[in-house]
Amino acid sequence: MTAKEIITGTIEQADRLDKALAGAAGLSRERVKRLIADGAVSVAGEAALDPSRKIAAGAHFAIALPPAKPLDVEPQDIPLRVAFEDKHLIVVDKPAGMVVHPAAGNRDGTLVNALLFHCAGRLSGINGVARPGIVHRIDKDTSGLIVVAKTDASHESLAAQFSEHSVHRRYLAVCSGHPNPPSGRIEARLGRSDRDRKKMAVLQEDAERGKPAITHYRSIRRLDHATLIECRLETGRTHQVRVHLMSIGHPLLGDPAYGRTPKALRDLLSEIGFARQALHAAELGFIHPATGEQVQFTAELPDDMRELIDETAR
Repeated sequence: MTAKEIITGTIEQADRLDKALAGAAGLSRERVKRLIADGAVSVAGEAALDPSRKIAAGAHFAIALPPAKPLDVEPQDIPLRVAFEDKHLIVVDKPAGMVVHPAAGNRDGTLVNALLFHCAGRLSGINGVARPGIVHRIDKDTSGLIVVAKTDASHESLAAQFSEHSVHRRYLAVCSGHPNPPSGRIEARLGRSDRDRKKMAVLQEDAERGKPAITHYRSIRRLDHATLIECRLETGRTHQVRVHLMSIGHPLLGDPAYGRTPKALRDLLSEIGFARQALHAAELGFIHPATGEQVQFTAELPDDMRELIDETAR
């Protein structure tokens, strides 16, 4: 059996035991609470069993951290386009067609399969499991940037930023028609469709279900029966850009669920083999969990979207 890792240190500021240890050891508070319950934490040489007890500044602690359990997913040597990586997190430019997380019908070939291989031996464990920390997702047929945590502390920090909607996200898309006005703000609640539970839908403002969602869009280039636009998200709901643009009558080109391709472009999309929603996560910005600095990453448009734009610009 692999030996346990012993984390030792000194508390810098008096606080609750779980909170103080989380900050000092670089673990999530939930992970610390479980370790305390398992008898894996000692303070000044004595077992610490109460996560709410006060701990004084200057107190010495030790945590017996068990080895991370392996995730029941097969690592696969799948090439990744890495925009940034350090010991805390990794930012990947995901290609269209790749599912983020294994599920029924998609047990392999996913981003998680690829990351388990790419990060082998460099995942400290999320909640005690050696796995990449998925804090947000982009659709299978959407390309672009996604950030993944490598540690408990990074996972907790990034998850909080996404929950607070403080993460900067900018998408590039090609929509049907020409929005009028060319720029605007779409605010409409989103929730599961009553007609198809696999799809999302705009709900009435007074609906008790669903969640508020806000998208800012700006037309960048007028195309033939289409427009290249950018979308900046205040919120990050499932299928948000796709459903919001459909709601104003300008669905994404190639979107099989939320729009119809204009008759004038159907043959063109078939000719160039474009069979996905024309959506790309082009920018991603957040506070780095370890350094506290604002970081921002960009991803160029993939070849298929460039070809789509070039062909519809003629």
